[in-house]
Amino acid sequence: MSTGIVTDIQRFSIHDGPGIRTTVFLKGCNMRCAWCHNPETLSPAPQVQFLPDKCIGCGQCLTACPRGAHAVVEGRRAFLRQRCAACGRCAETCYAGALTLVGKTMTAEAVTAQVLRDRPFYDNSGGGLTLSGGEPLCQCEFSREVLRLCKDAGLHTAVETNLAAPWEDLASILPVTDLVLADVKLMDPALHQRWTRLPNDTILANARRLSQQAVDLVVRTPVIPGVNDTSDQIGRIADFIAGFANLLYYELLPYHPLGRGKYESLGLPPAMPDTRAPAPEHVQALARAARQRGMEVLPAAPAEARP
Repeated sequence: MSTGIVTDIQRFSIHDGPGIRTTVFLKGCNMRCAWCHNPETLSPAPQVQFLPDKCIGCGQCLTACPRGAHAVVEGRRAFLRQRCAACGRCAETCYAGALTLVGKTMTAEAVTAQVLRDRPFYDNSGGGLTLSGGEPLCQCEFSREVLRLCKDAGLHTAVETNLAAPWEDLASILPVTDLVLADVKLMDPALHQRWTRLPNDTILANARRLSQQAVDLVVRTPVIPGVNDTSDQIGRIADFIAGFANLLYYELLPYHPLGRGKYESLGLPPAMPDTRAPAPEHVQALARAARQRGMEVLPAAPAEARP
Protein backbone atom coordinates (compact mmCIF):
# COMPACT_ATOMS: atom_id res chain seq x y z
CA MET A 1 0.00 0.00 0.00
CA SER A 2 1.19 3.49 -0.83
CA THR A 3 1.90 5.63 2.25
CA GLY A 4 2.60 9.32 2.71
CA ILE A 5 2.98 11.94 5.41
CA VAL A 6 -0.09 14.10 5.95
CA THR A 7 -0.17 17.28 8.03
CA ASP A 8 -3.91 17.89 8.05
CA ILE A 9 -7.20 16.84 6.49
CA GLN A 10 -9.45 19.89 6.33
CA ARG A 11 -13.14 19.30 5.76
CA PHE A 12 -15.68 21.74 4.32
CA SER A 13 -13.13 23.75 2.33
CA ILE A 14 -14.63 26.22 -0.13
CA HIS A 15 -11.56 27.97 -1.56
CA ASP A 16 -9.63 25.05 -3.07
CA GLY A 17 -11.77 24.27 -6.10
CA PRO A 18 -15.49 24.06 -6.90
CA GLY A 19 -18.12 23.19 -4.33
CA ILE A 20 -17.54 21.88 -0.82
CA ARG A 21 -14.26 19.98 -0.65
CA THR A 22 -11.92 18.12 1.63
CA THR A 23 -8.37 19.44 1.36
CA VAL A 24 -5.57 17.04 2.25
CA PHE A 25 -2.32 18.82 3.15
CA LEU A 26 0.83 16.82 2.49
CA LYS A 27 4.22 17.38 4.10
CA GLY A 28 7.28 18.52 2.21
CA CYS A 29 7.94 21.36 -0.21
CA ASN A 30 10.73 22.05 -2.69
CA MET A 31 10.31 25.82 -2.46
CA ARG A 32 11.10 28.18 0.38
CA CYS A 33 8.85 31.14 -0.37
CA ALA A 34 9.64 34.01 1.97
CA TRP A 35 5.93 34.55 2.70
CA CYS A 36 4.86 30.92 3.26
CA HIS A 37 1.85 30.69 5.59
CA ASN A 38 2.06 26.89 5.97
CA PRO A 39 5.59 26.44 7.38
CA GLU A 40 4.54 23.18 9.05
CA THR A 41 4.42 21.64 5.57
CA LEU A 42 7.93 22.67 4.46
CA SER A 43 9.96 19.86 6.00
CA PRO A 44 9.17 16.34 4.72
CA ALA A 45 9.65 14.91 8.22
CA PRO A 46 7.25 15.03 11.19
CA GLN A 47 7.79 17.90 13.64
CA VAL A 48 6.59 18.83 17.11
CA GLN A 49 4.73 22.12 17.27
CA PHE A 50 4.82 23.86 20.67
CA LEU A 51 2.33 26.55 21.70
CA PRO A 52 3.56 27.81 25.10
CA ASP A 53 0.41 29.89 25.69
CA LYS A 54 -1.59 26.67 25.93
CA CYS A 55 0.77 24.96 28.38
CA ILE A 56 -0.83 24.35 31.80
CA GLY A 57 2.38 23.17 33.44
CA CYS A 58 1.22 19.63 34.18
CA GLY A 59 4.69 18.20 33.51
CA GLN A 60 3.47 15.12 31.65
CA CYS A 61 5.71 15.83 28.66
CA LEU A 62 8.81 15.92 30.87
CA THR A 63 8.41 12.28 31.81
CA ALA A 64 7.06 11.17 28.42
CA CYS A 65 10.01 12.35 26.33
CA PRO A 66 12.76 9.70 26.15
CA ARG A 67 15.37 12.27 25.02
CA GLY A 68 14.84 14.98 27.61
CA ALA A 69 13.65 17.53 25.08
CA HIS A 70 11.18 18.96 27.61
CA ALA A 71 12.68 20.40 30.78
CA VAL A 72 12.48 23.10 33.40
CA VAL A 73 15.40 25.49 33.01
CA GLU A 74 15.93 28.19 35.63
CA GLY A 75 12.39 27.72 36.82
CA ARG A 76 10.85 28.05 33.36
CA ARG A 77 9.33 25.49 31.01
CA ALA A 78 11.64 24.90 28.05
CA PHE A 79 11.49 22.90 24.83
CA LEU A 80 15.01 21.84 23.85
CA ARG A 81 14.21 21.28 20.21
CA GLN A 82 17.72 20.10 19.30
CA ARG A 83 17.06 16.96 21.36
CA CYS A 84 13.66 16.25 19.81
CA ALA A 85 13.31 13.17 17.58
CA ALA A 86 9.64 13.94 16.76
CA CYS A 87 8.46 10.64 18.20
CA GLY A 88 5.21 12.32 19.30
CA ARG A 89 5.07 10.83 22.80
CA CYS A 90 4.92 14.26 24.40
CA ALA A 91 2.00 15.27 22.19
CA GLU A 92 0.12 12.12 23.16
CA THR A 93 0.22 13.17 26.81
CA CYS A 94 -0.51 16.88 26.27
CA TYR A 95 -4.20 17.22 27.03
CA ALA A 96 -4.02 21.03 26.81
CA GLY A 97 -2.99 20.94 23.15
CA ALA A 98 0.26 22.83 23.69
CA LEU A 99 2.21 20.10 21.90
CA THR A 100 1.17 18.67 18.53
CA LEU A 101 2.93 16.23 16.25
CA VAL A 102 2.69 17.70 12.75
CA GLY A 103 2.96 14.96 10.17
CA LYS A 104 1.30 11.57 10.31
CA THR A 105 2.06 8.56 8.11
CA MET A 106 -1.13 7.36 6.43
CA THR A 107 -2.01 4.96 3.66
CA ALA A 108 -3.75 6.23 0.56
CA GLU A 109 -6.69 4.00 1.50
CA ALA A 110 -6.99 5.61 4.96
CA VAL A 111 -6.91 9.12 3.50
CA THR A 112 -9.56 8.21 0.92
CA ALA A 113 -11.78 6.70 3.59
CA GLN A 114 -11.73 9.98 5.51
CA VAL A 115 -12.44 11.99 2.37
CA LEU A 116 -15.41 9.81 1.43
CA ARG A 117 -17.15 10.50 4.74
CA ASP A 118 -18.47 13.75 3.28
CA ARG A 119 -19.62 12.39 -0.06
CA PRO A 120 -23.18 13.82 0.33
CA PHE A 121 -21.74 17.33 0.52
CA TYR A 122 -19.67 16.77 -2.62
CA ASP A 123 -22.64 15.33 -4.49
CA ASN A 124 -24.84 18.31 -3.61
CA SER A 125 -22.26 21.01 -4.31
CA GLY A 126 -20.07 19.62 -7.07
CA GLY A 127 -17.13 19.39 -4.69
CA GLY A 128 -14.58 16.71 -4.00
CA LEU A 129 -10.94 16.19 -3.03
CA THR A 130 -8.10 18.72 -3.23
CA LEU A 131 -4.48 17.77 -2.56
CA SER A 132 -2.38 20.61 -1.18
CA GLY A 133 0.74 21.09 0.88
CA GLY A 134 3.55 21.70 0.92
CA GLU A 135 3.87 20.43 -2.59
CA PRO A 136 1.89 17.27 -3.43
CA LEU A 137 4.33 16.32 -6.20
CA CYS A 138 7.06 15.91 -3.57
CA GLN A 139 5.06 12.79 -2.66
CA CYS A 140 4.12 12.00 -6.23
CA GLU A 141 3.38 8.26 -5.94
CA PHE A 142 1.24 8.75 -2.84
CA SER A 143 -0.59 11.72 -4.38
CA ARG A 144 -1.32 9.75 -7.53
CA GLU A 145 -2.76 6.85 -5.54
CA VAL A 146 -5.02 9.07 -3.41
CA LEU A 147 -6.26 10.81 -6.55
CA ARG A 148 -6.87 7.47 -8.26
CA LEU A 149 -8.85 6.05 -5.36
CA CYS A 150 -10.98 9.19 -5.07
CA LYS A 151 -11.48 9.33 -8.82
CA ASP A 152 -12.51 5.65 -8.87
CA ALA A 153 -15.04 6.53 -6.17
CA GLY A 154 -16.59 9.15 -8.46
CA LEU A 155 -15.20 12.30 -6.82
CA HIS A 156 -14.01 15.47 -8.51
CA THR A 157 -10.26 15.75 -7.91
CA ALA A 158 -7.98 18.78 -7.76
CA VAL A 159 -4.31 19.42 -7.04
CA GLU A 160 -2.62 22.59 -5.83
CA THR A 161 0.95 22.71 -7.16
CA ASN A 162 3.86 25.09 -7.63
CA LEU A 163 4.73 23.26 -10.90
CA ALA A 164 8.39 22.97 -9.83
CA ALA A 165 8.60 19.27 -10.59
CA PRO A 166 9.69 17.08 -13.49
CA TRP A 167 7.07 17.08 -16.22
CA GLU A 168 6.88 13.30 -15.97
CA ASP A 169 5.63 13.58 -12.37
CA LEU A 170 3.04 16.19 -13.24
CA ALA A 171 1.89 14.25 -16.31
CA SER A 172 1.51 11.07 -14.26
CA ILE A 173 -1.26 12.55 -12.10
CA LEU A 174 -3.24 14.19 -14.91
CA PRO A 175 -5.27 11.09 -15.86
CA VAL A 176 -6.78 11.08 -12.33
CA THR A 177 -7.01 14.88 -11.89
CA ASP A 178 -9.93 17.07 -12.98
CA LEU A 179 -8.49 20.44 -11.99
CA VAL A 180 -4.97 21.80 -11.50
CA LEU A 181 -4.59 24.91 -9.33
CA ALA A 182 -1.14 26.11 -10.37
CA ASP A 183 0.95 28.89 -8.85
CA VAL A 184 2.86 31.31 -11.05
CA LYS A 185 4.47 33.74 -8.63
CA LEU A 186 6.89 35.79 -10.71
CA MET A 187 8.02 35.96 -14.33
CA ASP A 188 11.45 37.45 -13.60
CA PRO A 189 13.95 34.56 -13.09
CA ALA A 190 16.24 36.46 -10.70
CA LEU A 191 13.38 37.66 -8.52
CA HIS A 192 11.83 34.20 -8.47
CA GLN A 193 15.13 32.69 -7.34
CA ARG A 194 15.54 35.38 -4.68
CA TRP A 195 12.10 34.99 -3.13
CA THR A 196 11.47 31.24 -3.51
CA ARG A 197 15.05 29.83 -3.70
CA LEU A 198 14.19 28.09 -6.96
CA PRO A 199 14.41 29.19 -10.60
CA ASN A 200 11.19 29.42 -12.59
CA ASP A 201 12.21 27.86 -15.91
CA THR A 202 10.71 24.46 -15.08
CA ILE A 203 7.57 26.12 -13.73
CA LEU A 204 6.94 28.16 -16.86
CA ALA A 205 7.72 25.24 -19.16
CA ASN A 206 5.33 23.01 -17.22
CA ALA A 207 2.63 25.69 -17.34
CA ARG A 208 2.91 25.87 -21.13
CA ARG A 209 2.67 22.10 -21.50
CA LEU A 210 -0.16 21.94 -18.99
CA SER A 211 -2.13 24.48 -21.04
CA GLN A 212 -2.27 21.91 -23.85
CA GLN A 213 -3.67 19.06 -21.74
CA ALA A 214 -7.24 17.85 -21.29
CA VAL A 215 -7.52 19.13 -17.73
CA ASP A 216 -9.12 22.25 -16.26
CA LEU A 217 -6.60 24.84 -15.13
CA VAL A 218 -6.65 27.73 -12.67
CA VAL A 219 -3.52 29.87 -12.36
CA ARG A 220 -2.96 31.63 -9.04
CA THR A 221 -0.57 34.33 -7.90
CA PRO A 222 -0.03 35.20 -4.25
CA VAL A 223 0.08 39.00 -4.07
CA ILE A 224 3.00 39.86 -1.79
CA PRO A 225 3.71 43.52 -0.94
CA GLY A 226 7.20 44.50 -2.03
CA VAL A 227 7.60 41.33 -4.12
CA ASN A 228 5.10 41.21 -6.98
CA ASP A 229 2.30 43.66 -6.12
CA THR A 230 2.63 45.92 -9.15
CA SER A 231 0.57 46.15 -12.30
CA ASP A 232 3.71 45.39 -14.31
CA GLN A 233 4.46 42.15 -12.44
CA ILE A 234 0.87 40.93 -12.50
CA GLY A 235 0.44 42.07 -16.09
CA ARG A 236 3.43 40.01 -17.20
CA ILE A 237 1.94 36.88 -15.66
CA ALA A 238 -1.43 37.65 -17.21
CA ASP A 239 0.20 38.08 -20.63
CA PHE A 240 1.92 34.72 -20.21
CA ILE A 241 -1.29 32.78 -19.46
CA ALA A 242 -3.74 34.78 -21.60
CA GLY A 243 -3.72 32.26 -24.45
CA PHE A 244 -4.08 29.11 -22.33
CA ALA A 245 -7.04 27.25 -23.86
CA ASN A 246 -7.96 25.30 -20.70
CA LEU A 247 -7.69 28.25 -18.28
CA LEU A 248 -10.87 28.67 -16.26
CA TYR A 249 -9.73 31.88 -14.57
CA TYR A 250 -6.76 33.69 -13.06
CA GLU A 251 -6.84 34.25 -9.31
CA LEU A 252 -4.97 36.73 -7.13
CA LEU A 253 -4.42 35.59 -3.54
CA PRO A 254 -3.68 38.54 -1.22
CA TYR A 255 -0.93 37.95 1.33
CA HIS A 256 -2.11 37.55 4.90
CA PRO A 257 -0.02 37.31 8.09
CA LEU A 258 -2.15 34.65 9.78
CA GLY A 259 0.59 32.01 9.61
CA ARG A 260 3.24 34.02 11.46
CA GLY A 261 2.60 32.39 14.81
CA LYS A 262 3.36 28.97 13.34
CA TYR A 263 7.00 29.87 12.77
CA GLU A 264 7.79 30.40 16.44
CA SER A 265 5.88 27.25 17.38
CA LEU A 266 8.15 25.25 15.05
CA GLY A 267 11.36 26.92 16.19
CA LEU A 268 11.75 28.80 12.90
CA PRO A 269 12.70 32.46 12.34
CA PRO A 270 9.74 34.72 11.50
CA ALA A 271 8.77 35.21 7.86
CA MET A 272 8.44 38.79 6.56
CA PRO A 273 7.47 40.13 10.02
CA ASP A 274 6.92 43.70 8.82
CA THR A 275 4.74 42.84 5.81
CA ARG A 276 1.05 43.66 5.94
CA ALA A 277 -1.85 42.42 3.85
CA PRO A 278 -2.39 44.51 0.70
CA ALA A 279 -5.37 46.85 0.70
CA PRO A 280 -8.45 45.42 -1.06
CA GLU A 281 -8.56 48.38 -3.46
CA HIS A 282 -4.96 47.69 -4.45
CA VAL A 283 -5.73 44.05 -5.19
CA GLN A 284 -8.70 45.20 -7.28
CA ALA A 285 -6.39 47.49 -9.25
CA LEU A 286 -4.08 44.56 -9.95
CA ALA A 287 -7.07 42.45 -10.99
CA ARG A 288 -8.12 45.17 -13.44
CA ALA A 289 -4.62 45.15 -14.95
CA ALA A 290 -4.90 41.39 -15.48
CA ARG A 291 -8.49 41.61 -16.70
CA GLN A 292 -7.38 43.89 -19.53
CA ARG A 293 -5.75 40.81 -21.07
CA GLY A 294 -9.22 39.43 -21.77
CA MET A 295 -9.59 36.74 -19.13
CA GLU A 296 -11.73 36.13 -16.06
CA VAL A 297 -9.91 37.27 -12.94
CA LEU A 298 -10.64 36.78 -9.26
CA PRO A 299 -11.26 38.77 -7.16
CA ALA A 300 -14.17 39.72 -9.39
CA ALA A 301 -14.83 43.34 -10.19
CA PRO A 302 -17.19 45.11 -7.77
CA ALA A 303 -20.77 45.31 -8.99
CA GLU A 304 -20.56 49.05 -9.60
CA ALA A 305 -17.57 48.54 -11.90
CA ARG A 306 -19.16 45.92 -14.12
CA PRO A 307 -20.57 46.93 -17.51
